[in-house]
Amino acid sequence: MPRPPRQTARDFDPRVMQLFDQYVHGLIDRRGFLQGASALAFSASAAVGLLASLSPRFAEARQVATDDPRIDARHVEFDSPEGYGKGRGYLVRPAQAGGPLPAVIVIHENRGLNPHIEDVTRRLALEGYLAFAPDALFPLGGYPGDEDAARTLFQQLDQAKTREDMLAAAAYLATVTGGNGRMGAIGFCYGGAIANFLATRLPGLRAAIPFYGSGAPLADVPAINAELLVVLASDDERVNAGWPAYEAALKAAGKAYTLLQPADTLHGFHNDTTPRYAPEAAKQAWEASLALFARTLKG
Repeated sequence: MPRPPRQTARDFDPRVMQLFDQYVHGLIDRRGFLQGASALAFSASAAVGLLASLSPRFAEARQVATDDPRIDARHVEFDSPEGYGKGRGYLVRPAQAGGPLPAVIVIHENRGLNPHIEDVTRRLALEGYLAFAPDALFPLGGYPGDEDAARTLFQQLDQAKTREDMLAAAAYLATVTGGNGRMGAIGFCYGGAIANFLATRLPGLRAAIPFYGSGAPLADVPAINAELLVVLASDDERVNAGWPAYEAALKAAGKAYTLLQPADTLHGFHNDTTPRYAPEAAKQAWEASLALFARTLKG
């Protein structure tokens, strides 16, 4: 029997998508989403169905199997003396490398290292990178396998320590055997903000690609050496509000950056596990990301 067509954001009331954005970012909890949907004249059972339809479908979206013979993937721990003491992440490389590999640190959304970000990390490895995705939730037991639980845990993190863990993850990646000494960063939502942060703290970072993430503190912009590819959604009021000031700071400091903002996109449009996914825009952003990494890390 043929699989039903995949739902997209256009299949949902825009007010529902706004509620979902608040829910994803922890501004409301599951009950808040269901109450909000019910206030929009949906029944309680319909509201539950809406949330189920909008929630990630990791297995359906997976592009690279966890046991794909073309990659070598493993979870590793690293020291983080200025952070939580010990960190853990997902390290993936091509199974057959013809020489030293450029390194890319991959930073997840505000749910920890879930199956989607692990899949993105495997995709990068197949493009010829030594890819490493740290899990900010490791000090609290790691990604719990449930997005609601992950979101709740995330709010309990000491973000000052977590940022140090991310710096320690980059330091660990720089020591992994087989690297060519060049590193880039890519992150999504919360991870986009961390990619901007890493660019201000890692002088040797050559490229940073924040997908719909908050900009770095403006006072820290002069410290950026990496070339930036800033990826924003067209309809993302909360994140986009900070872009004009960030862009002005980048220009004033003479930093190299490109803005990519595909039309008709919502926050999270690259995440192919939910209906917010926009295939053409995601393809465009991914190809632009690979082009920047190839030019700055492989050249």
